Amino acid sequence: MNIRRAADRGHARLSWLDSWHSFSFADYHDPRHMQFGHLRVINDDRIAGGGGFGTHPHRDMEILTYMLDGALQHRDSMGNGSVIRSGEVQRMTAGTGVTHSEFNQSRDEKAHLLQIWILPDRAGHPPGYEQKHFPEAEKRGRLRLVASKDGRDGSLSINQEVDVYAALLDGDEHIRHELARGRQCWLQVARGALELNGEQLQEGDGASLTDATSLELAQGQDAEVLLFEMNSAA
Repeated sequence: MNIRRAADRGHARLSWLDSWHSFSFADYHDPRHMQFGHLRVINDDRIAGGGGFGTHPHRDMEILTYMLDGALQHRDSMGNGSVIRSGEVQRMTAGTGVTHSEFNQSRDEKAHLLQIWILPDRAGHPPGYEQKHFPEAEKRGRLRLVASKDGRDGSLSINQEVDVYAALLDGDEHIRHELARGRQCWLQVARGALELNGEQLQEGDGASLTDATSLELAQGQDAEVLLFEMNSAA
């Protein structure tokens, strides 16, 4: 297990944005932390009321937005206009090219989200968009699949062999997850605290597991986590 502590991440602060980068992003570059397998970006963003990202382009990337608090107004060149709220996950396939904007819908309250970029299995996919709500009950004390290559179990579909799970843990809740041979994973603590295989993790911490056969999550303190599982050869 390798732990990436919250305070060691890259950091960018603007008048309307407070963003922490688990991997190299924009002006933050660290050759030791470029990506993990197909997982290229995890940005922990807090957007002030009325703030946001103006229209900008993307291509050849699978982009997930995981809303923790507040609401985000999304518009894109595919004609989508939606509001992403707490408990919802959005998938945008940039593919051959899209432009989009994201703004905090509230003028007064902060929006808190994780923006995740996953490298696709090939270049040139048609652009696409999907958004789903995952009830708290489905994540309470268990790993709920929220994105996968085949869109199974009601998850969002992404163009890569990565399974993305979300879970909520508190008190005596305990999760054990078996890993098949040749699989590796990254766990990101979105909020709260918990133990991963006996190691204490706090909000903003990330941890990678390679050559492990299982993982155990326990001792949660209002914890919300994302788990990314993929082939070790990634």
